[in-house]
Amino acid sequence: MALDLLPVVASSAACCTPVTGAPMSAEDAERTARTLKALADPARLRLLSILASHEGGEACVCDLTDPVGLSQPTVSHHLKVLAEAGFVTRDKRGVWAYFTLVPGAADELAGHLAQHLTPGASA
Repeated sequence: MALDLLPVVASSAACCTPVTGAPMSAEDAERTARTLKALADPARLRLLSILASHEGGEACVCDLTDPVGLSQPTVSHHLKVLAEAGFVTRDKRGVWAYFTLVPGAADELAGHLAQHLTPGASA
C-alpha cells in the first residue's frame, strides 16, 4: 500500500498573486546586467573606491596602478569598461588620461535596482 505524499490543494485556491507594479522589461534587464557586469570585478570596484577617495573624485591613471597592483594597460582596460558603463569619464591631458567619477551614477543604479527589486516600490 503506497502512501500519497503529495499535499492536498483545494481546487478553489488561487495559485498566483496579482501583479501590482511594472516589472523590468527584457531590454532593461539586459542593459542593467551589462552595467552590473562592469562592477562585478574586484579591481574595478577598487578603482571606483580609489577615485572616490581622491579630491574631486578624479585621478590620473598613473596614480591608480600601484594601489591595485596591476599594470597600466590592465588598469586602463578596467577604466575603459567603467567608462562604457557610465561610471567614469576620461580626460586626456598630454600623455596621461585622467578619470573622474560620474556624479550620481552609483546612486542611479541603486535606485533603479530598488525600484524593480523591492516589493511594492514599482509604481
